Amino acid sequence: MKTKRISNGWEHYRGSLGGVWEVWRAYKLNNHYNVPWSAVELPHCFNGEDSVDPDVLYYQGPGWYRTLLEVDNPYPNGRTLLHFEGAGQNTEVYLYTEQVARHVGGYDEFKVDLTEQMAEGKYKELFGNKVPVAVQCDNTRDLETIPSDISDFNLYGGIYRYLNLVYVPEISFEYVHIATEVQSENNAEITVRAKLYNPLKRSQSVRLSLVVRDPDGHAVHQQEWTAEAWQGWKDLATLELTDVKRWSPDHPELYSCEVVMHGATGEEAWETSHAERFGIRTFQFVKQGPFLLNGERLLLRGTHRHEDFAGVAAAMTEDMIRSEMKLIKEMGANFIRLGHYQQSRIVLELCDELGLLVWEEIPWCRGGIGGEAYRQQCRDMLQAMIEQHYNHPSVIVWGLGNENDWESDFDTFDEEEIRRFMKELHDLSHELDDSRVTGIRRCEFCKDIIDVYSPSIWAGWYRGVYPEYEASSRAGFEGTDRFLHLEWGADNMAGRHVEAPYTGFSEIKTGDGTDERDGDYFLQGGDPRVSSLGDWSETYFCDMIDWYLKSQTQMDWLTGAAQWAFKDFSTPVRPDSPIPYLNMKGVVQRDLTPKEAYYVFQSYWSEKPMIRVYNHSEAIRWGQPGEKKLIKVYSNCEQAELFLNGQSVGVRKRDAQDFPCAGLRWEVELAEGENEVRAVGIKNGAQVADEIRFVYQTEEWEQPASAVLSANRLEDGLMKVEVRVYDRNGVYCPDANLFVRFGLAGDGKLLDNRGTVLGSRYLQLAGGRAAILVDPQGGRSVVSAAVDGIPTVFVEI
Repeated sequence: MKTKRISNGWEHYRGSLGGVWEVWRAYKLNNHYNVPWSAVELPHCFNGEDSVDPDVLYYQGPGWYRTLLEVDNPYPNGRTLLHFEGAGQNTEVYLYTEQVARHVGGYDEFKVDLTEQMAEGKYKELFGNKVPVAVQCDNTRDLETIPSDISDFNLYGGIYRYLNLVYVPEISFEYVHIATEVQSENNAEITVRAKLYNPLKRSQSVRLSLVVRDPDGHAVHQQEWTAEAWQGWKDLATLELTDVKRWSPDHPELYSCEVVMHGATGEEAWETSHAERFGIRTFQFVKQGPFLLNGERLLLRGTHRHEDFAGVAAAMTEDMIRSEMKLIKEMGANFIRLGHYQQSRIVLELCDELGLLVWEEIPWCRGGIGGEAYRQQCRDMLQAMIEQHYNHPSVIVWGLGNENDWESDFDTFDEEEIRRFMKELHDLSHELDDSRVTGIRRCEFCKDIIDVYSPSIWAGWYRGVYPEYEASSRAGFEGTDRFLHLEWGADNMAGRHVEAPYTGFSEIKTGDGTDERDGDYFLQGGDPRVSSLGDWSETYFCDMIDWYLKSQTQMDWLTGAAQWAFKDFSTPVRPDSPIPYLNMKGVVQRDLTPKEAYYVFQSYWSEKPMIRVYNHSEAIRWGQPGEKKLIKVYSNCEQAELFLNGQSVGVRKRDAQDFPCAGLRWEVELAEGENEVRAVGIKNGAQVADEIRFVYQTEEWEQPASAVLSANRLEDGLMKVEVRVYDRNGVYCPDANLFVRFGLAGDGKLLDNRGTVLGSRYLQLAGGRAAILVDPQGGRSVVSAAVDGIPTVFVEI
């Protein structure tokens, strides 16, 4: 097999065409009747910016791609394939004007065989030796497909994962699976199974060779034999490995298996190979007990991931994915739920390499249950996910659904019908792969069907207060056989800090459950809850995380928990967020810029010495002269010393149960004006330090009445334009959270629609200010800032 990515040479048109002929009409009619095609590089999502555009709903409809491929298959009678690693949501593939394939589903991989259609050569007159390929991706709303459009994420459109041109001989491997079974502490048995791709059902004898290598690259097993081409799955070899190195988050040991096939077409010999990595480990969710990995208790410390990124939406490059997954690992996580769909093969490969255990699921998310086509898509996507990701040792749970108790998409809601179909998927999963368990989140009437269940527990956000977390989790644990807490957290705006965060301790009813209920995510109406009454500050979010994590250290029965979600992401159901159309529960922004919460997790989970003085982003703090102010430090060091303006204010020892900040907190008197705070810690003999500078404001302020706009050139040539608001006396208003809209006239360009605090033209102030990046593009521009209720201000750049 020979594979190459085909990322360049593509053109895109977002919109509908009268038919596929319009893709190519200009080639024949000398560019008459042309539509405006744009050059793009794959991966590409045609919702790269509009998913967080504050003024429009994101586009849902068809989008077209076209290219001229140079094809040079080296195999005699070889097959030429297009391998889509993912495209959304429904995909049609054409050679010139002939449709050769259609795929339903935006998240699983699929291959398209071009061989027969290319052989007919209908397009040589126009395109010579090149092959005209057109692809239509369509994310039009459709109730009879999954996921539901009421899911809390965008159903993106485009060829938003990598696309490969693949050459194989007339017989090749479609899948190679390595099943592992631990026999004893040091020994394991593996079985190598394979399924052929043989569309013409050729019958011939082939020579096979197999080599298995240990994590150090040494061959531990080799064999050769001859076999007749087969149909379906076939066991190729069963062998025993000794002195086994177990895969785990701390030691992600990976073996490899390569199978080579030798054959002949006429007088010409050919060979093709298929290589897979695998790991050897055992795991168990103990009934009414903890999670065991390789026989020992492991607390699953997790987060969640959406395929979403500033400026490109789902079209994340390999470098972007790698940066994100490394950040997750460096945060100290050992577990990740891939919500709510099968994700890129690159993600799974990195989970294997980095040591991140995985819950991966199909996108049966909300909405109820549809007809037979709907159900068949669920079956097909479950089978594809398992077949395509079977060999990843990181995967422990196949997720069958999310919030399937959420009624909306159909005029009837039949719990028994959902139960029957959930049981069918559960049985299908175990039929395809009995080495993993099944799981769902939030569907109480199905929790007895699957292996692992996560109830809805949002203590301190959608319901209740965060001190109820442990009791809520214990109730969830006792209410199901095998418990895992997925999804907890709070929306928080990067850069927003408050002196006294809203907690709801006095106003919000407690003891009535902490499960999210329909409508709780709305910002108005319903029962009192922190999500609608709170300040959406980093301050509150860090306190909540701190409480959850210090509690988890004492919950020896807990299998684990996963915070929702690692990164801010776009969603069509949240137009009223401080940055519209953004779910802001991330511990990093949509461009991977860490928020303060990232370091709270590190202080509990990371082994590498770290220290962080809370609040690096607020330039001005406020209070009364002589007032004691709290300085918080997050660190995994045994102790830390704080210095204020060069003078030590004491040493504190870390105690995880001393909330907040595990005891690393100081009350100090700040000087009016400039202050410098520095923290120093020691862990395992290594010293780490962190410092911040800010202005302490003691002047009191009234309502915001005016704004000042400034512009500063950055080292990369971009301009940072910032607005700050003041009262009628010219005193800065550091708690103002009004909405501001940036605009531009002239040669430059606002770098907006990113869904970040520096990449949004319409957003709330954080700490009385907001900013946006501008590309001057070599010319002159005037940038405006219109803050609600305040005269618009301008600056020329």
